[in-house]
Amino acid sequence: MKFVDQATIRVEAGKGGDGCLSFRREKFVAKGGPDGGDGGDGGSIYLVVDEGLSTLVDFRHDRLYRAKNGQPGMGRDRIGKSSDDLFINVPLGTLVYDDDTDELIGDLVANDSKLLVAQGGFHGLGNARFKSSVNRAPRKTTKGSLGEERNLRLELQVLADVGLLGLPNAGKSSFIRAVSAATPKVDDYPFTTMYPNLGVVKIALEKSFVIADIPGLIEGASEGAGLGIAFLKHLRRTNLLLHIVDASEDTEQVVKNISIIENELKQFDAALYEKPRWLVLNKCDVLPSELIDELVTAINNEYQDTTIFRISAIVKTGCQELVNAVHQWIVQGNDSDTE
Repeated sequence: MKFVDQATIRVEAGKGGDGCLSFRREKFVAKGGPDGGDGGDGGSIYLVVDEGLSTLVDFRHDRLYRAKNGQPGMGRDRIGKSSDDLFINVPLGTLVYDDDTDELIGDLVANDSKLLVAQGGFHGLGNARFKSSVNRAPRKTTKGSLGEERNLRLELQVLADVGLLGLPNAGKSSFIRAVSAATPKVDDYPFTTMYPNLGVVKIALEKSFVIADIPGLIEGASEGAGLGIAFLKHLRRTNLLLHIVDASEDTEQVVKNISIIENELKQFDAALYEKPRWLVLNKCDVLPSELIDELVTAINNEYQDTTIFRISAIVKTGCQELVNAVHQWIVQGNDSDTE
């Protein structure tokens, strides 16, 4: 299924039913009086979180959503039927904007949460409502009000505790496969990851966290090159970023690769750049320990106070130690760092 993380739709709530102008016409009733009933309320439109959805692809073709109008009032004091509300299912993590004003209407981050996006019109009043001691035969009624109409922009940002980022082929997908049940595509060519993948990392019974993998970044990504910049927004909700680096290249190139991601992240979003970020040296199984030590020293010289882990996603060396540290950091409320 195609991953779609943005869509524009139009919602039109129902109009309220008009009030009725009517007088009783019954045999043997000399002065029947007004008996026009009220109209019914128009249907409102709500967005509702559906945990079974993971993309906005359904909105690529269905772009107009209309709730039904309320029925008008009727004689004999009969009230028009109110229309049922319309509920539209969206994935967890959907941001809802008014597309005309760019106003943020709501952020659906809780299971079964519901957001009113278009209020249905209020019912009109029948002439029976206006009867009084000085006006026995009122001919006044009111029309039902119009329902709200809006153009909405829906943006999906996945919900995860930890986000992975790095250059293509750094081993992000291999890592998420190694530590969770997620099965993203893994191969020896760039951009095997075409859309975000989520994996649940289970440490023990009732101890777990969610990790998100996005397509790899390349130099110039902040200016539109490659794929990853389009999905970086999905890391905004994460608490911790793991920067996966291919450690099998020479030291100078590894340090340069780290700086590429650092620069692209800073140019994309300063707030995202300021998130806690750990450096994960991957593919360490192909290097002798002394070369890894030299690499760590070179990185520390360039980036002070950087938390560094050494792993091999393919053979799973160091992966358990890393996820244990991540879970401990999350449990401790993100207050302490890991040495």
